[in-house]
Amino acid sequence: MASDRVLVTGGAGFIGSAVVRHLIDKTATEVANLDKLTYAGNLESLASVSGSPRYHFYQVDICEGRALDAVFAEFKPTAVMHLAAESHVDRSIDGPADFIQTNIVGTYSLLEAARRYWSALAGSQKAAFRFHHVSTDEVYGDLEEASSPFTETTAYAPSSPYSASKASSDHLVRAWQRTYGLPVLLTNCSNNYGPYHFPEKLIPHVILNALAGKPLPVYGDGSQIRDWLYVEDHARALCEVVSRGVVGETYNIGGHNEKRNLQVVESICDLLDELAPATDDRDARTGRPRLSYRELITFVKDRPGHDRRYAIDASKIERELGWKPEETFETGLRKTVQWYLDNRQWWERVLSGEYQLGRLGEQA
Repeated sequence: MASDRVLVTGGAGFIGSAVVRHLIDKTATEVANLDKLTYAGNLESLASVSGSPRYHFYQVDICEGRALDAVFAEFKPTAVMHLAAESHVDRSIDGPADFIQTNIVGTYSLLEAARRYWSALAGSQKAAFRFHHVSTDEVYGDLEEASSPFTETTAYAPSSPYSASKASSDHLVRAWQRTYGLPVLLTNCSNNYGPYHFPEKLIPHVILNALAGKPLPVYGDGSQIRDWLYVEDHARALCEVVSRGVVGETYNIGGHNEKRNLQVVESICDLLDELAPATDDRDARTGRPRLSYRELITFVKDRPGHDRRYAIDASKIERELGWKPEETFETGLRKTVQWYLDNRQWWERVLSGEYQLGRLGEQA
């Protein structure tokens, strides 16, 4: 990817920032990070690469067509990696409008800006351009425990406003290829985890609640099953797809790590018992010394429409592009817990809201 100029939307988010860091650290690619900087966008996640002369930042809403046109004209990307999205299921249930606007209208606006830019290219530049849309396994709905994992041809059956909005965006991307010839690639991934994850998501939420001695909420009985993918493995996969994937193809990306939610929470507790033992703490409910973080686990009412199981068949990307995850769930989770222990300032600034101060108007 040495001669590439990649425009990453949502590059200040969790997965997007991992992609930007990978591109800057591991390749010679020129990278433009386009991000609206909603609550989940954190430029501090890019501190290690923001000083690179190959890194550029544009604070732009993907719904703003004219602003997108200006970025395309200035940066002249050879590829777009579209990760900008509202992604938290609970928030989509409480307020679906933002998910419709960003995930559907925003994707439409970006597709149109990309199409205008691509249509004006000529020769080898036009032939080389790629639009890579990054989606989720949640568009497929859920699985029975005995069912085979999702493949690239599994029928869509989204359950939440979030997954329905992502399914809609997937359909738009495919339509723009079929109708206009835009050279697109799609990927659908399983649950990501790792460093720089926003604290509202399960794994960081459990880590930080545990360190604070707060209850560790588990929906229902905790038997829901998810396939877990370490975010840096995902970033590698996405870069393989955008550089070597076949136009028009979809690639499922999974970690081969199916775990029940309760197992995940218990694994975090066990790692914290080893790495940050809390033997001096007292249980707020009983006043007795708390010997294990597992004592904080609290079962709460399940959320509406909660999918029971997701599982990804990632054999296509392994077979065709040679990618496979480097981290097991055990090695990735240990790295993740240790990162949160070592980077208190990052997550304390997120919890306090300080990460949002003074960032409006920051540009390339």
